[in-house]
Amino acid sequence: MPNTSRRKFLQASVTAAAASMFPSPAITQGRPRKNVLFIGTDDLNTSLRCYGNRTVHTPNLDRLAARGMRFDAAYCQYPLCGPSRSSLMTGLSPDTTRVYDLKTHFREALPNVVTLGELFRLNGYYSARVGKIYHAGNPGDIGTDGLDDPQTWDWVYDPCGVDHLKEERLVTNFTPHRRGLGSSIAFYASPAKDDEITDGIGANEVVRLLQQRQHRRDPFFIAYGLYRPHVPWIVPAPYFAQYPLDQIQAVPFDPSELQIAPPPAYWTQPPNFGMNELQRRQAIQGYYAATSFIDTQIGKVLTALETLGLADNTIVVFWADHGWQMGQHGQWMKQTLFEHATRVPVIFAGAGVAAHGETCRRTIEHLDIYPTLAELCHLTNTPENLHGESLARLLENPNTMWSKPAVTQVERHATTSYPRLSGYSVRTERYRYTSWQNGNAGEELYDYQNDPHELKNLASDPKAQRIKFTLQTQLNSTTLARGKRNSPDIS
Repeated sequence: MPNTSRRKFLQASVTAAAASMFPSPAITQGRPRKNVLFIGTDDLNTSLRCYGNRTVHTPNLDRLAARGMRFDAAYCQYPLCGPSRSSLMTGLSPDTTRVYDLKTHFREALPNVVTLGELFRLNGYYSARVGKIYHAGNPGDIGTDGLDDPQTWDWVYDPCGVDHLKEERLVTNFTPHRRGLGSSIAFYASPAKDDEITDGIGANEVVRLLQQRQHRRDPFFIAYGLYRPHVPWIVPAPYFAQYPLDQIQAVPFDPSELQIAPPPAYWTQPPNFGMNELQRRQAIQGYYAATSFIDTQIGKVLTALETLGLADNTIVVFWADHGWQMGQHGQWMKQTLFEHATRVPVIFAGAGVAAHGETCRRTIEHLDIYPTLAELCHLTNTPENLHGESLARLLENPNTMWSKPAVTQVERHATTSYPRLSGYSVRTERYRYTSWQNGNAGEELYDYQNDPHELKNLASDPKAQRIKFTLQTQLNSTTLARGKRNSPDIS
């Protein structure tokens, strides 16, 4: 656990400083103020039953989607934990936070930024974190604050279970050449019970917090951050048993796929990390097992919310920090600008969400979550420089007019094939255009209506030049407005 006295001192200091800039929020008259349950996961793609994957068992996220709205085309700002979470929690792009890695804290560039949880605190909310919301090395920082932000929270809890304390040394590791267990394809079917595993311990703490807040008059913003399905996939054995290997297929791969996009587009070397077909199936089994495990833990929290009578006045937001490749184009994990690494599940349900069981196919970004919650909860003094747009009107009508695209970026260190460079990608409802170092290192253009698997790069197709120019214009205007620089500093 963190040093509580030091944390309280820091919180008291920043709260006093903020009070001079932020007047006391007006209490909403005539109606109770909405609570927020903010649930984030690590490395989760859209392999969920409610997103159309008929193999994965996710009954609790399915029921959350059934009582709210599922966003089908949601995208992260950066397919890596630290930059992604910094953007989501500040409402600002990576080129403004200046976070491009797993070591930099956003307050180095933005010491006075008001984070999402901090804005709730300044509006009289009780703000609490359980588990991973800002970056924390996974699994190395389990049980610690990681790169947390004390100004955001009134209370924090860092769960730590037998998965981290005892079982990591027991994993099966298909990629021992990767640096650190958190970047290796590794798994273990644990004999432990759910409540002994880190995310299970975290779920129990969230339930305790909800019980504590049940009869309090002040509203809450409670953030529950799960560490799975990030590798290593250490979850109880029954979750692995749900997915017999003979029912799992590896993603087909042809080496010619590596010629579709420019060299910087590919992150996994060698393709599939050199895993054979059986190992790839076992890796998918581990990922699915971890996904079902977190679904069960989320179910405990959702059930408690309902049992305690808090569901009707609580907004539930479910999100993942970025997607995760499972062999598409021979790529695994994140750090690409392909669809499976950039697309994320996002679900809004509960108070303020009129739609029940509906799907919104408009293109949205992580950046849109901050202004949405600020509007739904009628928060005062919301920063005026946020880069996203409130989704409130889409929550009322998922088919309303909406032309805003999503922008994702990534950095590449120098290799023998190319120098250090940047990649920016813009996604609309039909197309994705990606530019590597302003196009000098290559371009990509995919039409998902006709090519859902990104197998035909149209960037050089004469027939596609008009749409490419339109997307280039959108990308350039958006990134420049969000602080794009020619050569971001990365370490």
